[in-house]
Amino acid sequence: MGTVLSLSLSPGSRKPSYYDDRPSSLCHYPSLSGHSLGGPKDHGGATTARRRAPGGHRSPPPPPPPPPPPGVGTPPKRVIVQASTGELLRCLGHFLCGRCYRLKHLSPAEPVLWLRSVDRSLLLQGWQDLAFVTPANVVFLYMLCRDAVDGDLVASERELQATLLTCLYLSYSYMGNEISYPLKPFLVEPGKEAFWDRCLRIIDATSAKMLRINADPHFFTQVFAELKGEGLCGPLDYSRVLDR
Repeated sequence: MGTVLSLSLSPGSRKPSYYDDRPSSLCHYPSLSGHSLGGPKDHGGATTARRRAPGGHRSPPPPPPPPPPPGVGTPPKRVIVQASTGELLRCLGHFLCGRCYRLKHLSPAEPVLWLRSVDRSLLLQGWQDLAFVTPANVVFLYMLCRDAVDGDLVASERELQATLLTCLYLSYSYMGNEISYPLKPFLVEPGKEAFWDRCLRIIDATSAKMLRINADPHFFTQVFAELKGEGLCGPLDYSRVLDR
């Protein structure tokens, strides 16, 4: 009796007391007002009637729920993007040639030679045991160059080399295995003042990105894909070169 009353209450009505036997206590329940709620005989008859189905058979079980539509609830497919060091360096060279539009005779291979020369010099001098120029470090270098290299201001290959090697020095300082590196392989001008001024400007512009690219894999993947996209503007397509 308590279950029936509690499940049949309409919203906003007053819940009757368990022992409330006033005539109006069931006035809102037409199906119950004309029947006895306490008779065991009536309760048993109702139960027997409910158990009997037409024809003496039980009703069939409900059909299973339909399967979800394709693509719903399934994880997205992973897209693996691969690239070699040489491919990414060529993409970086194409980017620098496109950015420095005033340098009509600059080829994509020249910036790559500058980077390889510094890396080889530090290896021969014993400042590092392994080459620094790897795919991950080239992506980091590209991120710095996008903010540091201003095509409207770069008027000579020497200026581009100075800016590029400054970005390379910061990449070594942030991503390299050693505590410090010598300045001489990275210097283009005779003095150091211009070099340190560029370092401070680049750090001010990219310090937040330096932290983010190591902490956020999605950001690294985005920069990586954008660097590979720079090579699509060149005459060759290196999209099938595997990482090594």
